[in-house]
Amino acid sequence: MKLSSKVHLYSSVLMAVLLLVMNLSIYFVFSRMTLDSQLKQADAEANRIAQGLIAAAGAIPTADLLRGYVPVDGLLRVIGPDQNGPAPVISSSQLVLAELELSYAPDKRAEIISYAGGTYSAVSLPVIWPDGAVMNVQVVRSLQATMDNLQVLRIVLIVVSAAVLLPVIASTRVLARVIMQPISALTRTMREIRSSGRFRRIELDPKSKDELVEMGAAFNDMITLLERNYEKQEQFVSNASHELKTPITIIESYASLLKRRGLDRPELFHESVEAIHSEAVRMKELTEQLLLLARNRDEWQVKMEDVDLVELCEASAGAFRSAYHREVQVRSDQGAVYGWTDRQRLRQLLFIFLDNARKYSEEAVTVDIQTAGGQASIRITDRGIGIPKEELPYVFDRFYRVDEARSRKGGAGLGLSLAKDIAEAIEAELELDSLPGVGTTAVIRLKLAE
Repeated sequence: MKLSSKVHLYSSVLMAVLLLVMNLSIYFVFSRMTLDSQLKQADAEANRIAQGLIAAAGAIPTADLLRGYVPVDGLLRVIGPDQNGPAPVISSSQLVLAELELSYAPDKRAEIISYAGGTYSAVSLPVIWPDGAVMNVQVVRSLQATMDNLQVLRIVLIVVSAAVLLPVIASTRVLARVIMQPISALTRTMREIRSSGRFRRIELDPKSKDELVEMGAAFNDMITLLERNYEKQEQFVSNASHELKTPITIIESYASLLKRRGLDRPELFHESVEAIHSEAVRMKELTEQLLLLARNRDEWQVKMEDVDLVELCEASAGAFRSAYHREVQVRSDQGAVYGWTDRQRLRQLLFIFLDNARKYSEEAVTVDIQTAGGQASIRITDRGIGIPKEELPYVFDRFYRVDEARSRKGGAGLGLSLAKDIAEAIEAELELDSLPGVGTTAVIRLKLAE
């Protein structure tokens, strides 16, 4: 069964049950109140008849008194403890009550009884007769008119329930369609995505704030994430196939050359091994950068904290000096400078700019830590070949290389693109300034720790 049919069925059944319970409650309360009211009237009438009978007893024959006070639709009887007394008087419309037996009761009684297919109110009232005897005045009245009214009420409630239930069933069908509309839109969109291979989003009503709109927004967010991951996957495959083709071809060529002539020419052997090793290292670095760029930023596990920038730069420069035997000077205009950042990602960012400075310059590299305007800045300066001014807007593009001289240094054009992604992840700003033949300065700006 479809969800819309379930909503329609359950809503209709629920409304039918509610109507049934409500109407039964109305009927039960109304009938109880009506019968109680009739019983009170019967009790009051029995008291009035008893007072009249006692007042006229002795002066008027008892049989005549009973005929004068008998209800128009009931029975009147006076009975003693020994079940003896004058004959009961019955109205002409209730002759069926002739066989009704009511026993003497020492206390007052008022009740609803059923007899011969009818409903009656029966009141038994003990009184002291003028001769001192204790007698029961028993009054029985038909409640047929009241029961007819209750029958009419039952019919009215049934008709009204049926009249209300029909539009309720129709409205629940409309309600089911309204509820299912966003879900149907989701289903159609997913089918279109599967058939066309293109990511699509459903249109949402910006004014609505209900859960269905929230579900649609969550679906659109999921599609955005899937589209981004799909693009990253396609980009990774394209970039990897493009960038790995050259080193693989070089390794294959030198391996074939070694296989043919390596044993006969030792100098060729050393050249080939060196080239293969160099290309293998380059492939390793390139693969690591490609894998990191292919990952979603949500998976980077960025941990923002207060970081001593001077201490971090000193540690990074020390590691760089040990690895490449290059001079790196770290300078600060004050003691400790704390920035709000991720320690590991900032360290990775420093290594990217330090590695670029190492590749494209031979002189010492300087790292200056400064504070200004509520920000901390790290400036990495080299005295290398520099970058033309017209090329600066493109250096952060993936696989962009300025010229052949920089390409020969072994770069794949991924370092600055990766630096841009890292900077966005740790809420840092990047700035690059360079002059050909003078050098390059990379600036990393961070928020100061509170």
